[in-house]
Amino acid sequence: MGDPKKLKKKYLSPSHPWNKVAIEAEAILKKEYGLVNKKEIFLANTFLKKYKDLAKKLIATKTVQAEHEKKLVLVKLQKYGLLPAGASLDQILSLETKDILERRLQTITNKKGLARSVKQARQFITHRHIIVGDKEITSPAYMLSLEEESKLSFKPESSLSNLDHPERMNLAKEIKEEAEEVKPKKESKKKKEEKEITVEENTKS
Repeated sequence: MGDPKKLKKKYLSPSHPWNKVAIEAEAILKKEYGLVNKKEIFLANTFLKKYKDLAKKLIATKTVQAEHEKKLVLVKLQKYGLLPAGASLDQILSLETKDILERRLQTITNKKGLARSVKQARQFITHRHIIVGDKEITSPAYMLSLEEESKLSFKPESSLSNLDHPERMNLAKEIKEEAEEVKPKKESKKKKEEKEITVEENTKS
């Protein structure tokens, strides 16, 4: 039966751990999604493999039970925003690791503007500042459903729920500064285009 104190590994390790292409791809994902280690990528890959294997099995099986399981699988993946409404089992096979990482609490916290970066999003989650509805979540890897995504916010008693908190004020300031930097570039590009048009007209005349 095994030692009950020893937790069972919940992910599959790569069969070829020294694959250069895989290592480089994992490094990019790790940086892009603010992951602490490759274990988090392996967990996403294991989740993906589970449903891809199931989809292949159900596509090849034509029974009443298979049709029932097919509906359950599609409903679950649609619930997590991994598949659009009306999707087929074939679309499960086209899912990638990035699609899974996009649905993590850490990623969505950053994308909703509650943090300046994915690393800061992770910090806010582990430091118990984030709630989903009435539920406090402390796992950055928690998979958010579409329904839960709309309920994501700071805890009311958290100092970060105040818009005047330095971290939140800095975020608004950074966004404004970025917008100001982009604006002159757009204007100069427009002036350059107008100048080129004028030169062309003068040349023709």
